[in-house]
Amino acid sequence: MAIGVTDRDSELTTAIRVAIPEKGLRQDLRAVSIVWRRELIRFRSDRLRAITSLVQPVLFLFVLGTGLSTLASRGMPAGIDFKTFIYPGVLAMSVLFTAIFAAASIVWDREFGFLREMLVAPVSRSALVIGKCLGGATVATFQGIVILALAGFAHVPYDLGLFLTLIGELLLLSFTLTAFGVMMAARIKQIQAFMAVTQMMVMPLFFLSGALYPLNGLPAWLTVLTRLDPLTYIVSPMRHAVFSHLGMPSAALAVLSPGVTWNGWVVPTGLSLGIVALMGVALLGIAILQFQRTE
Repeated sequence: MAIGVTDRDSELTTAIRVAIPEKGLRQDLRAVSIVWRRELIRFRSDRLRAITSLVQPVLFLFVLGTGLSTLASRGMPAGIDFKTFIYPGVLAMSVLFTAIFAAASIVWDREFGFLREMLVAPVSRSALVIGKCLGGATVATFQGIVILALAGFAHVPYDLGLFLTLIGELLLLSFTLTAFGVMMAARIKQIQAFMAVTQMMVMPLFFLSGALYPLNGLPAWLTVLTRLDPLTYIVSPMRHAVFSHLGMPSAALAVLSPGVTWNGWVVPTGLSLGIVALMGVALLGIAILQFQRTE
């Protein structure tokens, strides 16, 4: 492409050639990498955000867990602390806020005009969405690893196999939640509206996941709501992984970690994780379609 530039002194016009790279897989992969690294750089430079994101999980683990331990111990098997029971739910909470709020930067970029510059780049918009979801998932998983380092305070053993399992589940949950946030941010134009919508949805997602109570023996209406919550299908496998490493009797394990059931049928762990992965892919696809229509 040639651009005409006029020299006022000599009144000569010269042609400057600007090379615009063609769209392709290599450019899309590079765009994914750049957007992913941008998320990491923004998170590293915003230390206040990293600290405040850990406040609620720490409060739930130490303050709520300690405060309710005496009351909850009446229904707990001998030797099991209430903090141990809620620890998997606290892990899920540590990535819940960070993953969804990672999409808030899309709304900021739209307000300040930077998003328009990204959308006119010679790359597919799907690459931008994928890079955003991967970046948000990586940052949220880092937050979860910080809470994972506090496992000893919840009487959870520092076992490499357990930690690798939990990190993999946290990464899956983070990606799904980030895709959900990006899907919402694709159409919301004001940061105030985005924060209001996410605040309205985040806490119900957490409380309906069974993070603070077992999933068995619930009223029918509450049982239905917990089965519709995607966090339920990740908190249950995480709790099962934690309690499986505590050497608990099978009877106590059935009470504290009964698993997700559909009309009495226990959903296998692999299927639960597959449901979360399928939700993540579906939300990613919707987010990509939303961005295709964004001007």
